[in-house]
Amino acid sequence: MTPKAQLPIPEHFDHKKVGEVWRVPYRERAAQAKDWAKQHNIQPAAKDTNRICLLIIDAQNTFCLPEFELFVGGHSGSGAVDDNLRLCEFIYRNLNAITTIAPTMDTHTAMQIFHPIFWIDEAGEHPVPAATSITLEDVQKGIWKVNPAVAHSISGAHFSALEKQACYYVKKLSDDGKYPLIIWPYHSMLGGIGHALVSAVEEAIFFHTIARDSQALFEIKGGNPLTENYSVLRPEVLDGFDGNPIAEKNAKFIDKLLDFDAVIIAGQAKSHCVAWTIDDLLTEILARDPNWAKKVYLLEDCTSPVVVPGVVDFTEQADAAFQRFAAAGMNVVQSTELILGD
Repeated sequence: MTPKAQLPIPEHFDHKKVGEVWRVPYRERAAQAKDWAKQHNIQPAAKDTNRICLLIIDAQNTFCLPEFELFVGGHSGSGAVDDNLRLCEFIYRNLNAITTIAPTMDTHTAMQIFHPIFWIDEAGEHPVPAATSITLEDVQKGIWKVNPAVAHSISGAHFSALEKQACYYVKKLSDDGKYPLIIWPYHSMLGGIGHALVSAVEEAIFFHTIARDSQALFEIKGGNPLTENYSVLRPEVLDGFDGNPIAEKNAKFIDKLLDFDAVIIAGQAKSHCVAWTIDDLLTEILARDPNWAKKVYLLEDCTSPVVVPGVVDFTEQADAAFQRFAAAGMNVVQSTELILGD
């Protein structure tokens, strides 16, 4: 692969605004992107002989800005903001080499199994988000019970069936070696500002789309009320207590990703949605051709683990996962060191 000369950073990019919410001036950026392509002889993505996909996982306000619900601060306390600064610079510098950008969008409504309203205790109180994990024993002992009031809002779910499914769900997570059911704050709410991409990242993606005539491949995940969906490639649990399917893996998107010559992965959070997505991608690769692991690049300086000081720290789990991915043949790299090419 012959490296392409990296491009300069366009003047419109303001690194001081990566941690803020603002409106992208589409018309102005579109004109600038066309001019940028002419100035630097950037060809349409359709002409790429080496097709490269940049998979950006959940670079949304809800995870990436300090004042939002589930800010991924990492150990530094400014993790996701710093990650997105490097990610934007990576996009601009490699605009002529990245064929397609695929942003995933964590997408939720209020009444889902990992949100407080779904559960109550004996006093009718909801669990404290981010500080509550619900185990099979908790459900069996009645420490946490399904809130009867949510049953009518979940399509086709009678309360008794919902109780059975909830019990089955936490058992299935344990049996499969997954994280326990964590009750998260309401986040990535469909229609809310937290659901939107970070403005600076959205701007970089839009600029790439126009400059390279390459539509971004937006992928939505997380809308099933009965299962978490850390990975964009499959929900945590696929079946119900009665043996019937409640969800399915995202086979179409898996095929799209594996059709590229290289897949570069960044986003939030390293310990959860990023690690789980990579893990599922690796499972597919090992089932098809283990050598394909070599075409996956993990931008380690563009992702951070979930760390809530004094509450939880998933750094160790995140690092262990990335070590396992590297051992399987994937490339763990720094965004400033990875030089793309033909």
